[in-house]
This record gives sequence, structure tokens and C-alpha cells, in this order.
Amino acid sequence: MLVDSHCHLDFPDFKDDLDAIVARAEAAGVGRIVTISTRVRRLAGLLAIATRFPNVYCSVGTHPHHADEEDGISAQELIELTKHPKVVALGEAGLDYFYDNGSPEAQARGFRAHIAAARATGLPLVIHTREADDDCKRILEDEFASNGPFKAVLHCYTGGRALAMRAIELGLSISFTGILTFKNSQTLRDLAAELPADRIMVETDAPYLAPGKQRGKRNEPAFVVETAKVLADTRGVSLEEISRQTTENFFRLFDKVPNAGQAAA
Repeated sequence: MLVDSHCHLDFPDFKDDLDAIVARAEAAGVGRIVTISTRVRRLAGLLAIATRFPNVYCSVGTHPHHADEEDGISAQELIELTKHPKVVALGEAGLDYFYDNGSPEAQARGFRAHIAAARATGLPLVIHTREADDDCKRILEDEFASNGPFKAVLHCYTGGRALAMRAIELGLSISFTGILTFKNSQTLRDLAAELPADRIMVETDAPYLAPGKQRGKRNEPAFVVETAKVLADTRGVSLEEISRQTTENFFRLFDKVPNAGQAAA
């Protein structure tokens, strides 16, 4: 079994064939899907999808692109929203300096609020970081030193080795998308080969970043298999082994999601 730990089933790209998308994922051996929040104020739409499909779960959070739009949402409000049984994570939240879609100040405030909620609930934080390695590393180190540990995954990792290794030292996980399969991603594959086996996961970030064979098409959860194949090749193990390891890692981190041996909520 594989898990798509990060996609966006509420995006308009999927509105016309969502049932078929979830069915194709199941047929491909994807046993759990987490559809990730980008706006707290749109959680109702995510919950409608997560409650419709037994093996789909969701998070709650504000993407850094929308940090100004949702500036001021408190950790306590996030904590309250995680009480729904289908909400299994915080985020995605963090820092994105590639696009000028959210002020750095609002992004940092939102990032820290989500960290506080993750710490309080024990749920994992899904971290988005792009072109912001130094500030992300600084905030993570400050939060761990000042307020204590929390669980998190750096999703769709494309950052540098220094941030990745510091995140591993802090006990966090790293997740890879279809970018891992791109021809110009050798540096990323070198990093993926080096990381501890118990800290790696796979995702699609669908509808974006379709892996090699489907590049240029709309991505979907079934395609996580292609990323897993490349990760397996990169690490010199079988697809079966990488499936087992990344799925175990997922259930250990996202421990509110019923495990494969349990009935889905």
C-alpha cells in the first residue's frame, strides 16, 4: 500500500471527476489520501470531500500565499478545528519567498501559530517552504528551543541539504513529489538517497507536479506510485520496500489516521 500524504482534492481541477480520481487511486494501491488545506476559511469544502470518501482525510491551515488574507487566525482557533475526526494535521503553513503572494511578516506569524497548534494537539504540521531555507530553519530552531518539540513534515521538498539535515536532527520528516522524477532533479535525488529511511514520505501535491511519465498532465493521487518507483530506484531498494517504509512513516507521523489494519473512519 502507498499513501498520498499531500494533495488538493478541493481544487477546481477535480470538480468534475472526483469519484473517478479516488477510485483510480484505490485501484493503484493508494490506501490513504490526505487533502491539504490552503485556507482555514474553506475547511467546510475539504470536510465535505473527506467525509464523502472513507480513506480520504484532511488538514486545516493557511498556505503562506494566503497569509495576509487569513492573518490573525489564532492557534486556539486552529486547535478547535482539529477536533473533527477527519482533520488529521495542521497546515500547510510556512514560508514562500518565490512568489510575492504573502508578506514575510504575516507568513511568519501564521507559521508560528500553526506550530503552536501542532504542539498543543500532537498532530503533525505540514510545512511549505520555498526559497526560504534560512528563515525556515531559524524559526524551527527558535520554536524548538523556546517552546519545545512538535511533529512536522517538510512537504514537496526542493530546498537545500542544510535545511533538510537540520529538520532531520529536530525529528521532522521530508516528503517528495513528482519533482523527484524530473531529469534536472539529480541534486534532489542525491539528497533523497541520503536521508534516514524512517523520515521519508511520498506525495503528489496534485493537481500540480505530475511525475515523469505524466508530466504536463493534471496530477492525481494514483500517480504517487511513479514517485515511489523513482524514490526506490534512488535508494537502491524495491518498490515494495519503499511502499512499506513510506507508509509506515506516514502512519507514525499522521497517527490520527486509522492504520491499514484498522477500519477507516
